[in-house]
Amino acid sequence: MATKQKTLQDAFYETLKDVYYAEKQSVRALRKSAKAAGHDELRQAFETHAEESAAQVERLQQVFELIGRPARAKTCEAMQGLTAEMEEDLEDFSDSPAADAVLAACAQAVEHYEIARYGTLKTWASQLGYDEAVTLLDATLQEEKKTDQLLTRLAERLNAEGTRDAA
Repeated sequence: MATKQKTLQDAFYETLKDVYYAEKQSVRALRKSAKAAGHDELRQAFETHAEESAAQVERLQQVFELIGRPARAKTCEAMQGLTAEMEEDLEDFSDSPAADAVLAACAQAVEHYEIARYGTLKTWASQLGYDEAVTLLDATLQEEKKTDQLLTRLAERLNAEGTRDAA
């Protein structure tokens, strides 16, 4: 019996399930990061992006509806690895002057992963003719890029502060 050849639509759906899981994990990780952050601006950035991420989960649910497929999460090994690394770093650096810098770096790793995934999904949605999905995915992609830029600005300050404290 021949197996059905996988299509771009299959890849889109599988990646959508992956990022759906990742985004739900991101909300949890951001809330935990906000509690752990010592720097007020960093804490606020995490809290704001946690709210955005919750809205992004809802957007993903809309994309599932648009393509007529159930909104299901598929375990995202990448996100599990990134959040495990964050947990380890939180434990290792919790009392360190570099704690916030490390926390910002962990958050940026998540943002970079999400930017890559949303960019791919947006491109595939366009190729598949899912025009409404393109709009939804692009809105999220722009939010992820904006958060990454904010984290970069904060990290530059936090890195300098962490270095000064160590001197």
